[in-house]
Amino acid sequence: MTNVPGRWPVLGHTVPLLRDPLKLFTSLPAHGDVVELRLGPLPVQVVTTPELAWQVLATDADKFDKGLVFDKMRPLFGDGLATSNGELNRRQRRLVMPAFGRTRIAGYADTTITKLADELTSSWRPGEVVEFDKRMQDLVLTIAGQTLFSTALGEEALAEIQRSIPIMLKYVLIRAFSPKFVEKLPIPANRRFDAAAARLREVIGETVITARKEGADHGDLLSMLLLARDEDTGEGMSDRQVHDEVITILTTGAETTAVALAWFFHELGQHPEVERRFHAEVDDVLGGRPATFEDLPDLVYTHQIVNEIVRRTPPLILMRRAREDVDLGGVTVRTGSEVAVSQHTLHRDPRWFPDPDRFDPDRWAPGETAELPKGAYIPFGAGARLCPGHVFAPTEIGIVAATIGARWRLVPVPGKKVRAQLKATMQPNRLPMTLVPRGT
Repeated sequence: MTNVPGRWPVLGHTVPLLRDPLKLFTSLPAHGDVVELRLGPLPVQVVTTPELAWQVLATDADKFDKGLVFDKMRPLFGDGLATSNGELNRRQRRLVMPAFGRTRIAGYADTTITKLADELTSSWRPGEVVEFDKRMQDLVLTIAGQTLFSTALGEEALAEIQRSIPIMLKYVLIRAFSPKFVEKLPIPANRRFDAAAARLREVIGETVITARKEGADHGDLLSMLLLARDEDTGEGMSDRQVHDEVITILTTGAETTAVALAWFFHELGQHPEVERRFHAEVDDVLGGRPATFEDLPDLVYTHQIVNEIVRRTPPLILMRRAREDVDLGGVTVRTGSEVAVSQHTLHRDPRWFPDPDRFDPDRWAPGETAELPKGAYIPFGAGARLCPGHVFAPTEIGIVAATIGARWRLVPVPGKKVRAQLKATMQPNRLPMTLVPRGT
């Protein structure tokens, strides 16, 4: 096993990680199939091949618990699906997953996603310059909030979601990868993060208690969580467990989707032929109307763009902790060791994605991915802990993108350089775009 170059005293690889994470993680396969990074003084074994990633996340998943990053997020997430282990995780997954079934997602799509995307695009004015990344964040958080809470019940919660989630997402990854003593320092970033997290926990807790007392099914996701019963025991979730799952859904789901939508239209603005094919498809399928769940199977090229965007901008890393000694590609990982799978490493590996820095939706054309090995493309993880939103997120991205594209072109503002920056995911530093009605 190779130690990755560039380690700093005490801080380990934290500085190069925060300075240029993409450069760091795409360099790892050159050093071996299992390499060692240091997060502060803590050694982390990173696997760099699809086979080993699949072993950690799927084949040998029961030999690993959630790792360091999830430990550090437990004060925020509690024991939701993102942070829990063992039987608790399995039980919560049984209770939560029905809320993300195909029928439910179709319902969310028609009553919330299409409606809100249509309202947003109807409010735009020709020639207006918008901060598109922020518009997408606001839209996705509103969709998440209205999916979770009926408007009457969750008005206060919706307002707090809009206020606090962006603050938390701004600092969450820096907090997760910094040495433990840093999160105790009374610096502005820590104070803002802690205050936002406390406000959100309080308002979500109050909303859950109120909904429990009402006992009504409002047709929202919160009602499903409150009414869910374990098939084996007949028991439901406590208020605290529901609270933890709501926080988890909000903070892990919204960011990935909003960032993907921002990059979607940024890339269209950089690639005229891709934009032309996208607009031709939405014109043919939608004819200028908003997209619905039923349209998705016909939006083939749109889905290819979504896959390519998600390949290029996935979550940075998945952490696990070995519950026992595990052999990974001939390297013995000892019990208690931190193990990581980086989607960025896998998704930018030229062995699986030739010319990986090139934006090419045709990588995902029908039949093109037949030879792609398991573990090479894992934007939502893999195995028993596959993200519950692995269907919901592409559905939301596809419907919103097609609804926007049916009516508008988004044109990059000249002279405004857009670059990726690390927050919870790889976000654009800014994304001003000019709204141009289609057909003009």
